[in-house]
Amino acid sequence: MSEKVVVIYSGGMDSYTVLNKAIRSGHDVYALSFNYGQRHVKELEVAAQVCERLNITHKIVDISAINQLIGGSSLTDDIDVPEGHYEEESMKSTIVPNRNMILISLAVGYAVSIKASKVFYGAHSGDHAIYPDCRPEFVKKMDDVCRIANYDAVEIVSPYLNNTKIDILTDGLEMGLDYSQTWTCYNGRQHACGKCGACQERLEAFALNNATDPIPYE
Repeated sequence: MSEKVVVIYSGGMDSYTVLNKAIRSGHDVYALSFNYGQRHVKELEVAAQVCERLNITHKIVDISAINQLIGGSSLTDDIDVPEGHYEEESMKSTIVPNRNMILISLAVGYAVSIKASKVFYGAHSGDHAIYPDCRPEFVKKMDDVCRIANYDAVEIVSPYLNNTKIDILTDGLEMGLDYSQTWTCYNGRQHACGKCGACQERLEAFALNNATDPIPYE
C-alpha cells in the first residue's frame, strides 16, 4: 500500500508543486486547505479545482474564527497589501501571527486520524527573510514536537526548505506542471496585480527560468 501523507495545500504555486511532487513520489495524498480569514478565497477555489482534476481527497476547513485572536496582518485585516519585492521590510505586514504552527498542528491531527505518517508544506528559502515560521529551525522544532505529540509519530516535510522559488519552479517545469492552475497574488481580483511581493517573486522565478507565466496580469 502507498504511504498516506497530508499536504497543506493553499492553491499557490509552491504548495501546488509540493502536492504534485508528493503524488509523483507514489504517496497516497490527502490535500488540506484552510480558510483562515484571508483577504480572498481565490486560492481555495483554484485548489479545489486542481484536487478534483487530480481525483485526490481534499478538505477545505474554515478556521476563520481565529481572527478574533490573531490580527494585524495585511492578509487578514483591512490593511493595504504592500507593493515591492518580497524581501523588503514592508512585507512584514503580511505575517499572520503563528499561522504555520496552527496549520501544521491541525494537519498533524488530521494525519493521526487517517493514519498518515507525514505532513508536507511548502516553506522555501525565499521566505526565510520575512517569515520566521518558514525557517529551518522552526521546521526542525515542529518536526521534533510532532513526532512525540501523539502515540503515532508524524514527520513534518518541507521538500523545498533550502531551495528558492526559482528552484521550485524549475522542478515543477521539469515535471511538466501547468502553473495556470495556481494563484499567488495577495489580491483576489480577476487578474493578478503584478505589484505585490508575491507577484513579483513569482514573475522573477518565471523570468529566471526563461519561461512565461501563464496567468493573466492587470
